[in-house]
Amino acid sequence: MTTDCFTPTRAPAALDLPPQGGGKKPRVAIFTDKLDWHVERTLGAFRAQGASAKAVRLSACKFDTTRDDGLAIPGFHALPDLAIVRAIGDGSLEAITMRLGVLHALEALRVPLINSARAIERCTDKSMASFLLAQAGIPTPATFATQTLAEARALARRECVKGPLVLKPLFGAQGWGLKLIESESDIPALLDARGVYYLQRFVGPARPPYEDMRILVSRGEIVAAMRRRSSHWITNVRQGAKPLAATPSRREADLALAAAHALGVDIAGVDLIHDEAGEALVLEVNSMPGWSGLQQVTSFSIAERLAADALDHMRVDG
Repeated sequence: MTTDCFTPTRAPAALDLPPQGGGKKPRVAIFTDKLDWHVERTLGAFRAQGASAKAVRLSACKFDTTRDDGLAIPGFHALPDLAIVRAIGDGSLEAITMRLGVLHALEALRVPLINSARAIERCTDKSMASFLLAQAGIPTPATFATQTLAEARALARRECVKGPLVLKPLFGAQGWGLKLIESESDIPALLDARGVYYLQRFVGPARPPYEDMRILVSRGEIVAAMRRRSSHWITNVRQGAKPLAATPSRREADLALAAAHALGVDIAGVDLIHDEAGEALVLEVNSMPGWSGLQQVTSFSIAERLAADALDHMRVDG
């Protein structure tokens, strides 16, 4: 593995962005399901940079074909100038489909959206993300997805002789719902797996400490990075891992940028891990990444950097 270091790109400067025509402030919708730490800081960052930002529940948005634009977005009499997707929210298949439909509709109406509905779909479905990464030639742990208990058990019989697998929820984040599969008997019932067995080769040492890397990417640049170290094989900060400041190597940076590009993501949290030979592998790409742990080891405001990039995106591409 190459060891030459990659220096993360610029921290946000103090911006005095020019308003849109007529002195109008950019109107930004922050789509979320709750007012959490990330949403509060995102709202503050946009407001500090001269935008009018509001948090909106996607579950409260409506289609209305009697309106000129066909959509009703709470808090906006007209369509927003820019939309940031922080969370889709839980719900039935029908509810999630409609919320994604709202995002697709906004894009059809030429509202800049970060991230795009298609990119969110690619990343949220771990099986599709793994497929696209592999097709792009990006190294990832061996991954399998099937929809029957018999096939999952057969996979475990065949693959566990080479080492453990990790069963992950197809739609999941922050390390919740992960299960180590060391033999066929560890495979849960189909209902417990929510109808899909997404199995990925476990990569890491046989005993602690365990460690991986999170790299935050925005518009084709590295924003910041950290290593996550834990006494448990699940290394998410929300699960107790310790964030450590890190500068990615050129190889790690290149992999993160290539992974984000392969999935078409403007803002991404790319998770890397190193195999026994020291080679970096892409574990997954998050299209709605958190950065509270990363902020603990980053000297500048990540929210301000991401907001500045999003406003640049609106002006250049919107």
